[in-house]
Amino acid sequence: NFNRALYQSLAAALPGVPYVTVLTDFADYPPHFWIEPGQRQDLVCGTPRAVEQALAAGYAPDRVHAVSGMLLRPDFYRLPRCDRSEARRAAGLDPGRPTGLVMFGGHGSAAMVTIARALEDVQLILVCGHNEALGRRLRGIEASAPRAVLGFTPDMPRYMQMADFFIGKPGPGSLSEAVQMRLPVIVAHNAWTMPQERYNTRWVQENGVGMVLRSFRQIRPAVGVLLEDLERYRAATEKLENRAVFEVAERLRLIARREDAVQARQRQAGAGTGAARAIAGPLPESAGG
Repeated sequence: NFNRALYQSLAAALPGVPYVTVLTDFADYPPHFWIEPGQRQDLVCGTPRAVEQALAAGYAPDRVHAVSGMLLRPDFYRLPRCDRSEARRAAGLDPGRPTGLVMFGGHGSAAMVTIARALEDVQLILVCGHNEALGRRLRGIEASAPRAVLGFTPDMPRYMQMADFFIGKPGPGSLSEAVQMRLPVIVAHNAWTMPQERYNTRWVQENGVGMVLRSFRQIRPAVGVLLEDLERYRAATEKLENRAVFEVAERLRLIARREDAVQARQRQAGAGTGAARAIAGPLPESAGG
């Protein structure tokens, strides 16, 4: 939303410094969201759809850099060995039951109550983030299957290692983390879905990594279908290898090297012009003196 203002402010304060936008959504939501036409900048895109949008907006191919997904914390690549059975026991869960991880961002969602009640016989890890009231409410729901209700935790990779599938909103971060951890996903697309996240549900369907519902009131039959075909969905997640955190660093290094070379050529051209003027002597005065 602030891309043009940031670009113009950098150009005014630090002329010549390269400007790069790393999209942290699966796709742009024009106009004036991620991709602003007519700017001398580079765009780093985590999906083929975002690449198409950048090219359609008039960016030259050498200014559009494709990477293999969204940026993830390095924790998702440095995973310690995890005994899932022992980890589940330590969290009060049954080691042998299929386990869903339910998460709706840093403050949770009332939809988690609907999900918890509908899946009273499904083992769940429910992550409420900073929403303590939601956590208390979820702990008060009777269930025949074990539950682990968590507040905010920085240790999402470990809890995802304990799960078999993911239920949540189609945010680019949570979707990417779940797929990186080989968890098939169940998300919803309806009038309450954030506009910039609507394409993400199409991405889920196109890549076959999960299911898209109209409402979480459909969650019970959806979980049944997912569990019956869990291996197929999991195999689809394994086809997606997200190395974006490393690829973005490499793209930035190449962009910086390119801009250094451009500035060096400009300095050489300026020095050459000055030398030519010195050899030719001072410019003659105009006829008017």
